Amino acid sequence: MSSPTPDSPQPAWKQRAYQIIFESDTRAGRNFDIALLVAIVLSVVVVMLESVRSINAQYGSYLRAIEWVFTGMFLLEYLARLLVVRRPLTYAFSLLGIIDFLAIVPTLASLLMVGSRYLLVIRTLRLLRVFRIFKLGQFVGEGEFIVTALKASRFKILVFMSAVLTLVTVIGTLMYVVEGGQNGFSSIPKSIYWAIVTVTTVGYGDISPVTILGQTLASVLMIMGYAIIAVPTGIVSAQMAGAGNAAPPVSPYRQVVCHVCQAPDHKREAEYCWQCGEKL
Repeated sequence: MSSPTPDSPQPAWKQRAYQIIFESDTRAGRNFDIALLVAIVLSVVVVMLESVRSINAQYGSYLRAIEWVFTGMFLLEYLARLLVVRRPLTYAFSLLGIIDFLAIVPTLASLLMVGSRYLLVIRTLRLLRVFRIFKLGQFVGEGEFIVTALKASRFKILVFMSAVLTLVTVIGTLMYVVEGGQNGFSSIPKSIYWAIVTVTTVGYGDISPVTILGQTLASVLMIMGYAIIAVPTGIVSAQMAGAGNAAPPVSPYRQVVCHVCQAPDHKREAEYCWQCGEKL
């Protein structure tokens, strides 16, 4: 008997397993995804606790054992996903497939490279599934609204950023001349770094002017910093306010997940997957 092709009907148990693992429309699928999210959060918490010396000294062996249990669970889950999809390689090289794989690698790599298990925090990327589980795909349209406002404001922001870069370059150069290397302003690039830190109101305090003229320039730059921070916010807000006066956008997406590559958020009128071209 010939083996089934990728497009031939799957056995009933595979279809049922696919609905549980990849879909969230059924109670079983929703419970599976919520349990997965809880496991992801707990596994990341375990890694964080292990990085605390006092906790690691007392409970390190237990935490590492729990970490291996989670890794085993995620490995079985990953293999199950490969088993039930029609095209395992397509899923394996998709964005979510790569993230699922990377969630397993650090613990296995820790057998060869010390400290690599702390990279398990990459598992937090798997929380992206929350958009599918709780059907937040409708908010993709709202996200596009913000992106559109940013794109419409990009030239204004570019001009503004050019003015800021010119300002910090001029002030930084002046501070280098006024203060000199003996006061920490040992080079123009370092002085420009100080100007950027000051104008953004971060204020690390690793370099500070000593002379009266230098302190005066610093004071002017600090005051300008407050106004500078407000400018890009005002530009984008005005653009969003203007767009908001129009009719509220209707999300063009429907919550359909491709059964081949698991790409979500297809256009409402779409008949084929936007990523792999498979018929929906």
